[in-house]
Amino acid sequence: MNKNYYAVLMAGGIGSRFWPVSTTANPKQFHDMLGTGSTLIQKTFDRLSRFIPTDNILILTNARYNDLVLEQLPVLKPSQVVLEPAMRNTAPCILYAALKIQKMNPEAVMIVAPSDHWIADEQAFENDVTSCFEKCEQEAVLCTLGITPSYPNTGFGYIEYEKQDPNPVKKVVQFREKPDLETAKTFIAQGNFLWNAGIFIWGVNTIVDAFKAHQPTQFELFDEGISCYNTPDEQTFIQENYAKADNISIDYAILEQSEAIYTLPATFDWNDLGTWGALYEKLDKDPDGNAVVNGETLLQDTKGNMIRTPKGKVIVVDGLEDYIIVDKEDVLLIYPKSKQQDIKKVRAQVQEKFGDKYA
Repeated sequence: MNKNYYAVLMAGGIGSRFWPVSTTANPKQFHDMLGTGSTLIQKTFDRLSRFIPTDNILILTNARYNDLVLEQLPVLKPSQVVLEPAMRNTAPCILYAALKIQKMNPEAVMIVAPSDHWIADEQAFENDVTSCFEKCEQEAVLCTLGITPSYPNTGFGYIEYEKQDPNPVKKVVQFREKPDLETAKTFIAQGNFLWNAGIFIWGVNTIVDAFKAHQPTQFELFDEGISCYNTPDEQTFIQENYAKADNISIDYAILEQSEAIYTLPATFDWNDLGTWGALYEKLDKDPDGNAVVNGETLLQDTKGNMIRTPKGKVIVVDGLEDYIIVDKEDVLLIYPKSKQQDIKKVRAQVQEKFGDKYA
């Protein structure tokens, strides 16, 4: 394995569209959403540790999830879990992690990846990431892995790359916000647009220099802690200063400002597992299109449903079509798949009416 390869797993999100399984106390990345025997963060960690030294993998997460991370990834040292004491979007935590890695190894190249995505072809993933690592070792560029669209999705941002670029890793023209349906259709028709999967690769010096150039105030705030990073004084500095950081995404802070952005169209199948419907698409189904995780079922006149229950539970359904059925210890959700984007709002309503315990 290359000792200069590093990874940062983003594991601080709540995954509110996967409520009631995903909650503030125990988000989706810490659940076995696919019924495979491994949680999403465990699968992501295993995928990266195929070609990145285990000691070079950091987990970026909220302080409240420290124990969950160490419980699910016991191979980690506590120092590999980088804790955010406040929610400040992706730019501050990526800068913080990059400065820590730069202090460990100024020659490092790093991947920043979500901890809750579904990727089946791990060899293709490794090949793509390694290709980007090699480019970032040779050039001061920022790379992203883009996903070739399979349909005009309006829930993702898009990456437009130079159509005439003959190289595998292509120059990015611009990032585009989540489009309406007609705009998404035009993107796909043009053939040089990719979904933005939020998977980034760069040399540690390149990303730090990008923050110096495009986010100088943010850089100065975290640069003041250089002497503390990777020492016992680090936590005190972060507790005192992290909340002062701007609440801004890496896309707005850096990627949309830089002129040196490249993208590699991924060669692996990918799903962001952002909703129950996205999970449904990835699961095996019975002849009537029902996808079941964990439970034992007796289904009659029942089609196209996403059903998840605790292991060993028997569920009987008659006459239901295209619904999400999720049975948890203290919450039962029966909700139309067509309204799955509203589950985030429903979770908030339940929290307001019944308390934080259920959210």
